[in-house]
Amino acid sequence: MNIIAAVDRNWAIGKNGRLLVSIPNDQKRFREETIGKVVILGRRTLQTFPQGMPLQGRTNIILSKDKDYRVKGAAVVHSIEELLRELESYPPEDVYCIGGESAYTQLLPYCDTAHITMIDHVYEADAHFPNLDRDPEWEITADSDEQTYFDIAYTFLKYERKK
Repeated sequence: MNIIAAVDRNWAIGKNGRLLVSIPNDQKRFREETIGKVVILGRRTLQTFPQGMPLQGRTNIILSKDKDYRVKGAAVVHSIEELLRELESYPPEDVYCIGGESAYTQLLPYCDTAHITMIDHVYEADAHFPNLDRDPEWEITADSDEQTYFDIAYTFLKYERKK
């Protein structure tokens, strides 16, 4: 399973239910990575999407503890165990956890690849991604040249769980 996120230098991902910054090239990379694939996200993350609707061109699976929660155009699961059963019919390389903080934390142990956009800035934030640089199970296996969007520098990194 994959995990994909944009983080700042402190591994922050958001504030008040919003992304820290919107970088068009990062959004393009996200679309290219996930189009035609399975995306897993939490209910609160879904609610931040336009009209609270699932992402088009992808199989959306929503994690929610609310047993009555339903979403048109998406599967809803209520536990990690139920999610893992749902994922049995998909190749693991086609599955992406896309957030938010709770989904990232719960699903990281099941992931072997992390696609991280590392933004060279520190933002005020209230949501974070687990710091893979401090986790001895993870290593950077690919990185891009530094890119900029206006005055924001960022790098695309690929982390893989050590075998």
